[in-house]
Amino acid sequence: MVEASDITDFAEVFPGGLGTDQDCRRVASRLQGAVGRSLSGVAARRDPNAPPEVFQRAVSELRAAHLRPEIICEEVPAPKRVAPFSAAVSADVVVDDVELATGRLVLLHDPDGHEAWQGTFRCVAFVRAEIEAEMVTDPLLGAVGWSWLTEALDAEEALYTALSGTVTRVASESFGGMADEPARAEIELRASWTPLDEAIGRHTQAWGLLLCTAAGLPPVAAGVAALPGRRVRSR
Repeated sequence: MVEASDITDFAEVFPGGLGTDQDCRRVASRLQGAVGRSLSGVAARRDPNAPPEVFQRAVSELRAAHLRPEIICEEVPAPKRVAPFSAAVSADVVVDDVELATGRLVLLHDPDGHEAWQGTFRCVAFVRAEIEAEMVTDPLLGAVGWSWLTEALDAEEALYTALSGTVTRVASESFGGMADEPARAEIELRASWTPLDEAIGRHTQAWGLLLCTAAGLPPVAAGVAALPGRRVRSR
């Protein structure tokens, strides 16, 4: 900002170029007005590359979601080419230093909408957990695993549409130098759905509930206060 005390400096830098003291004051006044108009224009201008406010609110909801204390969750880099805006979190269910399940949740946003999504947001979830070896041959395992997701969404009252995905069972057996390794069996669930509301925190909590169910943790009984849950840790 140009101060009155700067008038003498103008006269010294531009001897004879600014005229009388009154002329100097008029120049200073004009400069102040020009600077003020320039700064007000900058303040009103927004970054064209900044995420939309609706997406920023959604990410805030994701970060504020309350998860069970057995879940260790943190933000991770999100895919860049799937949608104009995205955010992602990764989580592990850990009990007594033993990892029981792992997963990832990606939030996608396309302001122009997406025909396949039937909306502007899309949640993409992945969950993997170890199961008992004999469960791999259970013909109902896929349907049961899928019901874990739908029940979790319903339990959190997360409104959604266009739900789709797969449930995969994986069995591994070791041989040769690894013959002493016990046989392992895992269930993997991949799913995506379109939220019908902006309560992304509920969708995040449903994913957390799915993780705990896949890990074999007992549900919190009705009427019993759960321990304070974790929140998503920002990078």
